[in-house]
Amino acid sequence: MGLYHSTRSAADSVSSKVAIRTGIAPDGGLYVSDALGSEKLDVNALVGQGYHAIARAVLGLLLPDYTEDEIAACVDEAYTGTFAADEVTPVRMLGNAVSPVPTTAATGVLELFHGPTSAFKDVALQMLPRLMARAQASAGAGERIMIVTATSGDTGKAALAGFADAPGCGITVFYPEGKVSRVQELQMTTQEGSNVAVAAVRGNFDDAQSAVKRIFADRALARRLADAGVVLSSANSINVGRLVPQVVYYFAAYAQLVRAGKIACGDAVEFCVPTGNFGDVLAGYYAKLLGLPVAKLIVAADKNNVLFDFLTTGVYDRNRPFFTTTSPSMDILISSNLERMLYYLSGGDCELIARLMADLAETGRFEVAPELLAKIQEVFACGWADEDQVAAAIERCWETERYVIDPHTACGYHVLGQVAPAEGAAARVLLSTANPYKFPRAVLAALGHETPADDFACMRELERVTSTTAPVQLASLETARARFSDVVDVPAMGAYVEQAALK
Repeated sequence: MGLYHSTRSAADSVSSKVAIRTGIAPDGGLYVSDALGSEKLDVNALVGQGYHAIARAVLGLLLPDYTEDEIAACVDEAYTGTFAADEVTPVRMLGNAVSPVPTTAATGVLELFHGPTSAFKDVALQMLPRLMARAQASAGAGERIMIVTATSGDTGKAALAGFADAPGCGITVFYPEGKVSRVQELQMTTQEGSNVAVAAVRGNFDDAQSAVKRIFADRALARRLADAGVVLSSANSINVGRLVPQVVYYFAAYAQLVRAGKIACGDAVEFCVPTGNFGDVLAGYYAKLLGLPVAKLIVAADKNNVLFDFLTTGVYDRNRPFFTTTSPSMDILISSNLERMLYYLSGGDCELIARLMADLAETGRFEVAPELLAKIQEVFACGWADEDQVAAAIERCWETERYVIDPHTACGYHVLGQVAPAEGAAARVLLSTANPYKFPRAVLAALGHETPADDFACMRELERVTSTTAPVQLASLETARARFSDVVDVPAMGAYVEQAALK
């Protein structure tokens, strides 16, 4: 794969280990490799393989300065005994078509929520600490890494679970006060570990994420921390080490469909991805560049439909109302990973990307040329769901499939029913990003039942009406002790990180 450089400048190149250790490029851009897609994976050779083997192949190609033994160790540590499903990310086939037109394409749900925190972020965040540890070892003795992450709901807990008590690392997580589910909040505030810090932020996710980017760009802070032997890095999907492991489950889903006889090897598959920060669907684009037969990538948004507007008009405009929805992990108006997609589809035009991102920072909007929009639309389709449509999708999926989905997955389920299958798609796969018991109140209400005042009472009622079982790691939060109650203003986030780093 070669070296990585910023989306905004190709002047300085670094190894994948350095890119992972530092998280974000010095100029605020995201790390990319111009070699992406120059070498393809042999899909025929992968379809008979299990998750571990597929992960070794994908990571080995995308992270070339990690040795084969390092990759194998990282994969074993991340995925052995940590996920409840043997397949890690199993595909569940749906029996009733959700397409708006008759189709022979099989429809499956890729369940990404069988990890320790019941969200898709586990797949990458069980891997990232292992990659980080090897990158840190290569940097020399004495350096400590402080992971700084803003979360819209799921990244925070998954990152905390992955980095808790990791040698040589600390982690600070910020989440928007009052804008995550009660279960998500408890997952973070009850986290054990001597190296963790958690704080709510007075603002929304975009406020927190923008502040984290400013913290990374604060040269004076970096010097003070360097004097103390600390460097900052990120566990958000701006870190290439977060993004790369997500590519694996697209290949794994394809392999499962072939083994189940739903498609033949070489058939094209369409993926529908609920997304806010554009990282999960970008991983599908990486998979396509690596040779996976992808017919189309469908972006599914919630009421904060800035991505839908961009993909249909070419205008990205965050100057709009921010909505707090039942799918909080998608309540985002600044989709960071869109920058990587724009880089690749513009043919690696760093000057263009730097100008677009400067426009976004200064005016809150940017616009791409019609020619670039046309290229984007060849790869990506899109749709969105409002709150009533999300609730209706949860109910419809239960009534027709006897399958319970969370509000994020429901956005995708609704969109899948609105967007006709891509030409030539032999199967459609909906990525399910969270266990429904992370959002028991919203799911129970959507199914037409009274919602008790307490979220854990909602869990028990959801168990009763669906004859399903809440994951123990979620149900046990009811009696867990909250360790963190800090609430900070956006301007105070840098000082909070510095204090945590110097402990």
